[in-house]
Amino acid sequence: MADLLGSILSSMERPPQVGDQESRRKAREQAARLKKMQEHEKRQKVEFRKKMEMAVSDFIQDSSQTKKKFQPMSKIERSILHDVVEVAGLTSFSFGEDEESRYVMIFKKEFAPCDEELESYRRGEEWDPAKAEEKRRMKELAQQEAENDAMKTPSSVNPNSDYKDKYSHLIGKVAAKDAAHTLQANKAYGCVPVANKRDTRSIEEAMNEIRAKKRSKLDDGDSAPQKS
Repeated sequence: MADLLGSILSSMERPPQVGDQESRRKAREQAARLKKMQEHEKRQKVEFRKKMEMAVSDFIQDSSQTKKKFQPMSKIERSILHDVVEVAGLTSFSFGEDEESRYVMIFKKEFAPCDEELESYRRGEEWDPAKAEEKRRMKELAQQEAENDAMKTPSSVNPNSDYKDKYSHLIGKVAAKDAAHTLQANKAYGCVPVANKRDTRSIEEAMNEIRAKKRSKLDDGDSAPQKS
Protein backbone atom coordinates (compact mmCIF):
# COMPACT_ATOMS: atom_id res chain seq x y z
CA MET A 1 0.00 0.00 0.00
CA ALA A 2 2.85 2.35 0.89
CA ASP A 3 4.49 1.66 -2.49
CA LEU A 4 1.22 2.32 -4.35
CA LEU A 5 0.66 5.62 -2.54
CA GLY A 6 4.25 6.65 -3.19
CA SER A 7 3.93 5.98 -6.93
CA ILE A 8 0.68 7.98 -7.11
CA LEU A 9 2.22 10.95 -5.33
CA SER A 10 5.31 10.88 -7.51
CA SER A 11 3.24 10.86 -10.70
CA MET A 12 1.21 13.92 -9.69
CA GLU A 13 2.32 17.32 -11.07
CA ARG A 14 4.10 19.38 -8.54
CA PRO A 15 2.69 22.82 -7.72
CA PRO A 16 4.44 25.57 -9.69
CA GLN A 17 7.30 27.28 -8.00
CA VAL A 18 7.62 31.01 -7.70
CA GLY A 19 10.15 31.12 -10.57
CA ASP A 20 7.89 29.16 -12.91
CA GLN A 21 4.95 31.49 -12.25
CA GLU A 22 7.11 34.54 -13.04
CA SER A 23 8.32 33.03 -16.32
CA ARG A 24 4.77 32.25 -17.43
CA ARG A 25 3.62 35.74 -16.53
CA LYS A 26 6.42 37.31 -18.58
CA ALA A 27 5.65 35.02 -21.52
CA ARG A 28 1.99 36.07 -21.45
CA GLU A 29 2.93 39.74 -21.29
CA GLN A 30 5.38 39.39 -24.18
CA ALA A 31 2.76 37.62 -26.32
CA ALA A 32 0.25 40.37 -25.53
CA ARG A 33 2.75 43.10 -26.52
CA LEU A 34 3.60 41.30 -29.76
CA LYS A 35 -0.06 40.97 -30.67
CA LYS A 36 -0.63 44.64 -29.89
CA MET A 37 2.32 45.66 -32.07
CA GLN A 38 1.06 43.53 -34.96
CA GLU A 39 -2.38 45.09 -34.71
CA HIS A 40 -0.86 48.56 -34.59
CA GLU A 41 1.33 47.85 -37.64
CA LYS A 42 -1.69 46.51 -39.50
CA ARG A 43 -3.69 49.67 -38.73
CA GLN A 44 -0.77 51.81 -39.88
CA LYS A 45 -0.60 49.97 -43.21
CA VAL A 46 -4.34 50.41 -43.73
CA GLU A 47 -4.13 54.11 -42.92
CA PHE A 48 -1.08 54.59 -45.16
CA ARG A 49 -2.79 52.82 -48.04
CA LYS A 50 -5.86 55.07 -47.70
CA LYS A 51 -3.58 58.09 -47.68
CA MET A 52 -1.80 56.95 -50.86
CA GLU A 53 -5.11 56.15 -52.57
CA MET A 54 -6.27 59.72 -51.91
CA ALA A 55 -2.96 61.15 -53.20
CA VAL A 56 -3.11 59.04 -56.37
CA SER A 57 -6.77 59.96 -56.93
CA ASP A 58 -5.97 63.68 -56.65
CA PHE A 59 -3.08 63.20 -59.07
CA ILE A 60 -5.32 61.52 -61.65
CA GLN A 61 -7.96 64.26 -61.44
CA ASP A 62 -5.38 67.05 -61.78
CA SER A 63 -4.96 67.50 -65.55
CA SER A 64 -1.99 69.85 -65.06
CA GLN A 65 0.14 67.08 -63.53
CA THR A 66 1.82 64.41 -65.63
CA LYS A 67 4.12 63.02 -62.92
CA LYS A 68 4.42 63.15 -59.14
CA LYS A 69 7.40 62.65 -56.86
CA PHE A 70 6.85 61.33 -53.32
CA GLN A 71 9.06 61.80 -50.31
CA PRO A 72 11.51 59.01 -49.36
CA MET A 73 9.74 56.14 -47.62
CA SER A 74 10.41 52.66 -46.29
CA LYS A 75 10.40 49.50 -48.39
CA ILE A 76 6.97 48.42 -47.08
CA GLU A 77 5.48 51.84 -47.84
CA ARG A 78 6.95 51.84 -51.35
CA SER A 79 5.49 48.40 -51.92
CA ILE A 80 2.04 49.64 -50.84
CA LEU A 81 2.30 52.70 -53.09
CA HIS A 82 3.39 50.63 -56.10
CA ASP A 83 0.36 48.39 -55.57
CA VAL A 84 -2.02 51.37 -55.35
CA VAL A 85 -0.53 52.85 -58.55
CA GLU A 86 -0.86 49.56 -60.41
CA VAL A 87 -4.53 49.24 -59.41
CA ALA A 88 -5.12 52.82 -60.59
CA GLY A 89 -3.61 52.03 -64.02
CA LEU A 90 -0.57 54.29 -63.68
CA THR A 91 3.19 53.75 -63.92
CA SER A 92 5.62 54.00 -61.01
CA PHE A 93 9.38 53.73 -60.46
CA SER A 94 11.66 53.81 -57.42
CA PHE A 95 14.84 55.89 -57.44
CA GLY A 96 17.66 56.51 -54.99
CA GLU A 97 20.95 54.82 -54.22
CA ASP A 98 20.51 53.87 -50.55
CA GLU A 99 17.47 52.66 -48.62
CA GLU A 100 17.05 55.90 -46.65
CA SER A 101 16.87 58.11 -49.76
CA ARG A 102 14.78 55.91 -52.07
CA TYR A 103 11.56 57.50 -53.27
CA VAL A 104 8.75 56.76 -55.72
CA MET A 105 7.70 58.68 -58.82
CA ILE A 106 4.39 58.02 -60.54
CA PHE A 107 3.47 58.85 -64.14
CA LYS A 108 0.27 58.90 -66.13
CA LYS A 109 0.22 56.25 -68.85
CA GLU A 110 0.18 58.74 -71.71
CA PHE A 111 3.22 60.50 -70.23
CA ALA A 112 5.33 57.44 -69.44
CA PRO A 113 9.05 58.33 -69.19
CA CYS A 114 11.52 57.43 -71.90
CA ASP A 115 14.76 55.59 -71.22
CA GLU A 116 16.79 58.82 -71.20
CA GLU A 117 14.49 60.36 -68.60
CA LEU A 118 14.74 57.30 -66.38
CA GLU A 119 18.52 57.32 -66.63
CA SER A 120 18.52 60.98 -65.59
CA TYR A 121 16.52 60.20 -62.45
CA ARG A 122 18.75 57.25 -61.65
CA ARG A 123 21.76 59.58 -61.76
CA GLY A 124 19.99 61.91 -59.36
CA GLU A 125 19.51 64.62 -61.98
CA GLU A 126 16.46 66.63 -62.94
CA TRP A 127 14.94 65.87 -66.33
CA ASP A 128 15.08 68.76 -68.81
CA PRO A 129 13.16 67.94 -72.03
CA ALA A 130 14.57 70.94 -73.92
CA LYS A 131 18.15 70.04 -73.03
CA ALA A 132 17.55 66.40 -73.93
CA GLU A 133 16.11 67.39 -77.32
CA GLU A 134 19.10 69.61 -78.03
CA LYS A 135 21.46 66.79 -77.07
CA ARG A 136 19.62 64.36 -79.34
CA ARG A 137 19.72 66.83 -82.25
CA MET A 138 23.46 67.42 -81.85
CA LYS A 139 24.03 63.67 -81.78
CA GLU A 140 22.12 63.23 -85.04
CA LEU A 141 24.09 66.05 -86.69
CA ALA A 142 27.39 64.51 -85.60
CA GLN A 143 26.33 61.13 -86.96
CA GLN A 144 25.24 62.67 -90.26
CA GLU A 145 28.54 64.53 -90.63
CA ALA A 146 30.45 61.33 -89.96
CA GLU A 147 28.46 59.52 -92.66
CA ASN A 148 29.12 62.34 -95.15
CA ASP A 149 32.85 62.28 -94.41
CA ALA A 150 32.88 58.52 -94.90
CA MET A 151 31.27 58.91 -98.32
CA LYS A 152 33.77 61.61 -99.41
CA THR A 153 36.91 59.84 -98.25
CA PRO A 154 37.65 56.61 -100.16
CA SER A 155 38.12 53.74 -97.85
CA SER A 156 41.57 52.19 -97.98
CA VAL A 157 41.92 48.46 -97.63
CA ASN A 158 44.73 47.34 -95.39
CA PRO A 159 45.23 43.58 -95.71
CA ASN A 160 46.41 41.67 -92.68
CA SER A 161 49.39 40.27 -94.61
CA ASP A 162 51.44 41.08 -97.72
CA TYR A 163 50.77 38.82 -100.69
CA LYS A 164 54.51 38.68 -101.43
CA ASP A 165 55.14 37.21 -97.97
CA LYS A 166 52.21 34.80 -98.30
CA TYR A 167 53.35 33.46 -101.70
CA SER A 168 57.09 33.89 -101.24
CA HIS A 169 57.60 30.16 -101.76
CA LEU A 170 56.14 30.59 -105.28
CA ILE A 171 57.38 33.96 -106.52
CA GLY A 172 60.37 34.48 -104.25
CA LYS A 173 61.16 37.20 -101.78
CA VAL A 174 61.77 39.85 -104.49
CA ALA A 175 58.78 40.39 -106.81
CA ALA A 176 57.50 43.34 -108.81
CA LYS A 177 54.03 44.22 -109.96
CA ASP A 178 54.97 43.17 -113.51
CA ALA A 179 55.29 39.61 -112.25
CA ALA A 180 51.52 39.46 -112.07
CA HIS A 181 51.33 40.07 -115.86
CA THR A 182 54.20 37.78 -116.92
CA LEU A 183 53.85 34.02 -117.00
CA GLN A 184 56.98 31.95 -117.00
CA ALA A 185 57.32 28.21 -117.15
CA ASN A 186 57.83 26.48 -113.85
CA LYS A 187 58.59 22.80 -114.26
CA ALA A 188 58.12 22.14 -110.58
CA TYR A 189 54.41 23.05 -110.83
CA GLY A 190 53.81 22.03 -114.45
CA CYS A 191 53.10 25.58 -115.59
CA VAL A 192 53.25 25.98 -119.41
CA PRO A 193 53.52 29.42 -121.06
CA VAL A 194 50.53 30.49 -123.11
CA ALA A 195 52.74 31.01 -126.17
CA ASN A 196 53.65 27.31 -126.19
CA LYS A 197 49.97 26.33 -126.27
CA ARG A 198 49.10 28.48 -129.29
CA ASP A 199 48.45 26.58 -132.60
CA THR A 200 50.00 28.56 -135.48
CA ARG A 201 48.83 26.23 -138.25
CA SER A 202 46.16 27.22 -140.75
CA ILE A 203 42.86 25.37 -140.93
CA GLU A 204 43.79 23.69 -144.23
CA GLU A 205 47.11 22.46 -142.83
CA ALA A 206 45.40 21.10 -139.75
CA MET A 207 42.75 19.28 -141.82
CA ASN A 208 45.41 17.75 -144.09
CA GLU A 209 47.31 16.49 -141.06
CA ILE A 210 44.14 14.92 -139.62
CA ARG A 211 43.37 13.16 -142.95
CA ALA A 212 46.96 11.85 -143.15
CA LYS A 213 46.65 10.37 -139.66
CA LYS A 214 43.38 8.63 -140.61
CA ARG A 215 44.91 7.13 -143.78
CA SER A 216 47.91 5.93 -141.78
CA LYS A 217 45.61 4.11 -139.36
CA LEU A 218 43.70 2.47 -142.23
CA ASP A 219 46.91 1.30 -143.92
CA ASP A 220 48.13 -0.18 -140.67
CA GLY A 221 44.88 -2.09 -140.30
CA ASP A 222 45.05 -3.58 -143.82
CA SER A 223 48.63 -4.68 -143.41
CA ALA A 224 47.96 -6.50 -140.14
CA PRO A 225 48.18 -10.36 -140.50
CA GLN A 226 44.87 -12.18 -140.80
CA LYS A 227 44.13 -14.86 -138.22
CA SER A 228 43.02 -18.26 -139.62
